Amino acid sequence: MNQLLQYDFTIVIPIFNEQENLPRLEQTLRDYIAKASRPTCVLFVDDGSSDGSLEGIIRICRHNAGFFYIGFEENVGLSAAIKAGIDHTTSPLVGYIDADLQTSPDDFERLLPFTAEYTLVTGIRASRKDSPFKRLQSKIANGWRRAMTGDGATDTGCPLKIMQTSAAKRLPLFRGMHRFLPALILLQDGGRYKELPVRHFPRTAGTSKFHLWNRLVAPFVDCFAYRWMRSRYINYRICNTNL
Repeated sequence: MNQLLQYDFTIVIPIFNEQENLPRLEQTLRDYIAKASRPTCVLFVDDGSSDGSLEGIIRICRHNAGFFYIGFEENVGLSAAIKAGIDHTTSPLVGYIDADLQTSPDDFERLLPFTAEYTLVTGIRASRKDSPFKRLQSKIANGWRRAMTGDGATDTGCPLKIMQTSAAKRLPLFRGMHRFLPALILLQDGGRYKELPVRHFPRTAGTSKFHLWNRLVAPFVDCFAYRWMRSRYINYRICNTNL
């Protein structure tokens, strides 16, 4: 039996070479789970780390109830790590947070009350603590994405989200998927999302995996792929079965 069945909420955490962040991540998540409003577990997804992160994750899971992991053979990317976590989740709700803890798991409590009404509830990083250049790149990328997708989302790069697992499992996997979660949810019958402000903090350990290419150039190109997919997207409903 999948052990995640006993929880209401699974937090997926993609990991790629975040060994320096693991001690703080362990303590912060343990503190949150102890006071979370719903039975909550953690699912680490190691994205082919080469710095010993996987060994650290295994140690954390061995010593903490409600902590689980899966690991890739090689580095595949953030979207694949998020989707793999979703695909292995059996709880009704699935969330996502980055390992760098520039957002806080405590702020999941701001999002959870809206998860029955909305398919996706996502944070907006208030008072971002990134450099002015990073904020400028994000502003340009978000503006371009809104114009191309019409999703109206303010901050798709915010790494604090909760989805209804049934809808999350239907998300198509492609490189850059994580940038289009509101737009992809809107493609589904009845799909709705809500944005709420959450806190943002400076990175205190490790190094960012994002740069000009994957923060600005790649999203520019991915918008064309999304528009192609939107024009061919199919929803279906089963009305009869003998399964």
